Amino acid sequence: MEDRLKELQQRKKLQAWTIAACILALTVWSAVETNFSIGALSEGGSEIVRFILFDFLPPDFTTIGNLIGPALDTIYISFVAMVVGAFLSMLLAFLAAGTTSPHRLVQVAVRAFCSVMRNIPTLIWAILLVFAYGLGTTVGCMALIITSIGTLTRAYAEVLEEIDMKQVEAIRATGASTMQVLGQAVMPQFMPGFIGWSLYKLELNIRASTIIGMVGGGGLGFAIQKGIKLFQYKEVSLAILMVIVIIFVTEWTTSKIRERIL
Repeated sequence: MEDRLKELQQRKKLQAWTIAACILALTVWSAVETNFSIGALSEGGSEIVRFILFDFLPPDFTTIGNLIGPALDTIYISFVAMVVGAFLSMLLAFLAAGTTSPHRLVQVAVRAFCSVMRNIPTLIWAILLVFAYGLGTTVGCMALIITSIGTLTRAYAEVLEEIDMKQVEAIRATGASTMQVLGQAVMPQFMPGFIGWSLYKLELNIRASTIIGMVGGGGLGFAIQKGIKLFQYKEVSLAILMVIVIIFVTEWTTSKIRERIL
């Protein structure tokens, strides 16, 4: 018995060392292929510090009037995309959840569709939509709606699959119609997850809207990209500061809403 335990311990130790060696080899290989080196990082460190201290900081607060509009656009884009994406995702979630889907093929098809929507990055959707619709907040809003559908449909479907089916069967046993079952047994259990995930997606949209704005989706991201091209780094600094403030305010607000509602 002791010999068997020693053999298992040696085997686990060998596996651990093998995995560590593979990770080290992969790291070295990747560093060589990407020309990554600690020396190059240290050489550019002083230039980064100089750029931040003298070119980037302090923010130019005199340009805040130029950024109020883009800041509001960022909030509008994120909120509209969250609302539209949430309600479209809710409809699809009832088709994607095993507890509510009318047929297995429908469930698989909806999940596959949402997987494609989710796995293509928001930035790629924004670039594709710019070619179709041109620059502007419409592109940013549509890109966020598409990725919201992919993310929220799966999240909502998992919430629906975790509901207590005993409540559903109890309401159904009384002779209630399908709509009555949904209203009395399914929706009360579904709504807390629906609200929580929707608010979380709003936080994600605020962050993502900055990135897609840099490729033509409007908002503060577009203002940041324009400032970089025109070498107006202090205005860019202020725009980034405004993004950070919006993110913190959004997180604080959504957390308070969750506490009140949930």
